[in-house]
Amino acid sequence: MLYTLAGGGTICGVAALVLLIVTTATDFWMQYRYAGSWAHQGLWRFCINHKCHGHTITVAFWDATRAFMLLSVLSCLAGVVLGLSAFTNGTKNRRVRTGGIALILSAFLALLALAIYTGVMVTFFGKRFLNWRFSWSYIIGWVAIILAFVAGVFQLCAYRRTTMEPAPSNTIES
Repeated sequence: MLYTLAGGGTICGVAALVLLIVTTATDFWMQYRYAGSWAHQGLWRFCINHKCHGHTITVAFWDATRAFMLLSVLSCLAGVVLGLSAFTNGTKNRRVRTGGIALILSAFLALLALAIYTGVMVTFFGKRFLNWRFSWSYIIGWVAIILAFVAGVFQLCAYRRTTMEPAPSNTIES
């Protein structure tokens, strides 16, 4: 049962890691109409008329969102590595538990990043532009949060399951 839960948690964790990397790296968090064409905005730059520019304004919410997303990616990577390392030399209960905690922490950090971004963007773009929407990369971020949380729960359930089962006896009857 441990291998099923920990393996499922590790697979969900790998999927969450890939989605978090894609979400953090792409420029499609927000789309809005600007000068007659669609503009795209990401964490690192914005694109208008197929030309991309770095964010020139350093605002605290950009820095906070970037920092939380990068910490989320690193925490998810740690959870996946700990989940995979639990299978190398037999199962190590503490590695499974620590991996589960790291994955849940990753989901929480990404949730903070997306909450900050959502609050500021809805407040700012809701007043400034009439035609705007969140884009596919932003939505993938929410899916990654769910996957990372589920992966962490699977890892923690695997840990609980192994600590509750009695160890097999090694005595040979003669």
